[in-house]
Amino acid sequence: MEQQTDSQPSPHGGPLSALSVPGGFAALAAHVHLEEIGSREKATFWRDPGLSNLELLRATFITHAFSPHTHEGYAIGVVEKGAEQFKYRRAIHIAPQGSIVLINPGEMHTGEAFSEQGWSYRMFYPDISLLQRAAAGIREKSQRVPFFPAPVVHDPAMARLLSQLHAALATSPSELERESLLIWTLAHLVRRHAADTPPIALAASPLERTPILKVRSYLEEHSTENVSLEQIAALVNLSPFYLLRVFRETVGLPPHSYLTQIRVTRAKRLISASMPLAEVATAVGFTDQSHLNRHFKALVGVTPGQYARGSK
Repeated sequence: MEQQTDSQPSPHGGPLSALSVPGGFAALAAHVHLEEIGSREKATFWRDPGLSNLELLRATFITHAFSPHTHEGYAIGVVEKGAEQFKYRRAIHIAPQGSIVLINPGEMHTGEAFSEQGWSYRMFYPDISLLQRAAAGIREKSQRVPFFPAPVVHDPAMARLLSQLHAALATSPSELERESLLIWTLAHLVRRHAADTPPIALAASPLERTPILKVRSYLEEHSTENVSLEQIAALVNLSPFYLLRVFRETVGLPPHSYLTQIRVTRAKRLISASMPLAEVATAVGFTDQSHLNRHFKALVGVTPGQYARGSK
């Protein structure tokens, strides 16, 4: 069920509109401007344990910008107002009101407002198995992992179905109803917009992929440590600059951002297991809770506290 909605303060240091006020009141006017933006930025997160722990988000963002990140599963959304701009597959995409956003598992992307009006959207974060279950009943689709070739889709009927599903998942007390609506809607989404195989990625050569896999494994195994670039470059016998270039081209993130992604992903699991937030921060490798809060919000869109309340 849907959890309480919390207003989010806008990030400090963002651009402020020009204000014509006396010098003595400039700071107050800037503060009021930030307060007004903060009162309009809202995010509601919850998880449905009856639907394979499906995560859902309904939010309005104005100044918030998602750092480059990936998801273990899919990110599927409907823009209800405004427009979102995001980087994905080496291009910048704009998702206007009424469009559907489709991000495949493991693919780096960002997210921010296209204009100063911001954007409002409803998001689903289903794991791969949910999409496979939905695709299993479609005769013409294979049993492979569904792949969505277009990151922005203009399909008003499908967008309405997704919005209605999201609202039902927030309000219906019937697990049977929620599961039936979810599988039915995802099956239609796969039938209309998924392909059987992804295109050939412009990735590193086989000789380059092997050291990158080794570095990724090392970062995952040593995620709580203060790893240096020289350390991981020496691990695979590459120069630091060359490693940075190939890692970014292959993974879509530089090594330090990939390490942050690992820590935030593990923090989500610990928070879901009810570990106190102060303990989570140190357990995953952040220096303190403020660092956890900053990186968590930048990647997930809600604070660790909101995520914890939505996970109950």
